[in-house]
Amino acid sequence: MTEPHTHATHPGIVKRLKRADGHLRHVIDMIESGKPCADIAMQLLAVERAVSAAKRVLIHDHIDHCLGQDGGQSFAEMRAMAKLL
Repeated sequence: MTEPHTHATHPGIVKRLKRADGHLRHVIDMIESGKPCADIAMQLLAVERAVSAAKRVLIHDHIDHCLGQDGGQSFAEMRAMAKLL
C-alpha cells in the first residue's frame, strides 16, 4: 500500500472545493425552484471559478514540490501539467 500524497496546500484546496460544492448545491436548488437563468448563470460562474482556482493551486504546488523527485520525467510531466492549466 502506498503512502498518502499530501501537501501543505491540500487543506486549503479541500476548503475551496467544499465551498464550490455548496455553491453547486445552491445552483441545483435555484434551477429546481425556477429562479431566473441570469442568476443561475452567475452562480455557475462562481462554481467554475472556485474549481479552477483549486485546480491551479494544486498544479502549481505539484510543479513546485513534486517534479524532478522521481528522476528524469520532469520536463514531460511539466508539459502535461501545463496543459491542465
